[in-house]
Amino acid sequence: MAHESRSQGLGYKRRHLEFYDDKPIHYGFLFAVPFTRFNFQRSESFAQLDSVLLIQSPAQPAFRMGVIVNAFLTERFDIRTTPSISLYDRHIKYTNPSGSERIEKRESTWVEIPLLLKYKSARRVNTRMYMLAGVTLGLETNVKRREGGSSTRINTSTSDLTLDYGVGFEQFFEYFKFSPELRFSHGLVNMLQPTQHAGSTGLNRLSSHTVTLYINFE
Repeated sequence: MAHESRSQGLGYKRRHLEFYDDKPIHYGFLFAVPFTRFNFQRSESFAQLDSVLLIQSPAQPAFRMGVIVNAFLTERFDIRTTPSISLYDRHIKYTNPSGSERIEKRESTWVEIPLLLKYKSARRVNTRMYMLAGVTLGLETNVKRREGGSSTRINTSTSDLTLDYGVGFEQFFEYFKFSPELRFSHGLVNMLQPTQHAGSTGLNRLSSHTVTLYINFE
């Protein structure tokens, strides 16, 4: 019996923030690294463009920071929003038959407001997994202009709506909860806007696609 008691004592782990889920609302902040690009659809005129052989949109790293508001619904579900500011630099790269390249950039700042439903697993001492899904409204606040004041040939909408889903891991510490999270975002709307250069872009649809690594503190 004495040996059994010592074994149980050595295996004890302190449960941090034991009454964390008793509070109806929690707040926090986040930092994130998105990798973003455009999904695109070529136009019928693309085959007629002798000056363009290939169109690509390589993923570009970005930066995001924001706040967290998480409201308790049930033992397993929360409703969550993470309003944030993101700095994006999305590219469309054109490769000519000669092998030369032309890159059209869309550098801008976005305010993004998601509405997410979060599903939580059972808590295991100080750890818990979760999944979330929802939609995000994005609003572009400014666009970086080229030298001389000219803008890119690729003109996109100043608003976006995305379908979001992801997974995360919660680690409870003595004074806060730390949560790394991986989230995927798929644009639902066509962001391409017609311009005087529309015929030379070879595109008829652009939508956003982003994979983001979040570091959350609550």
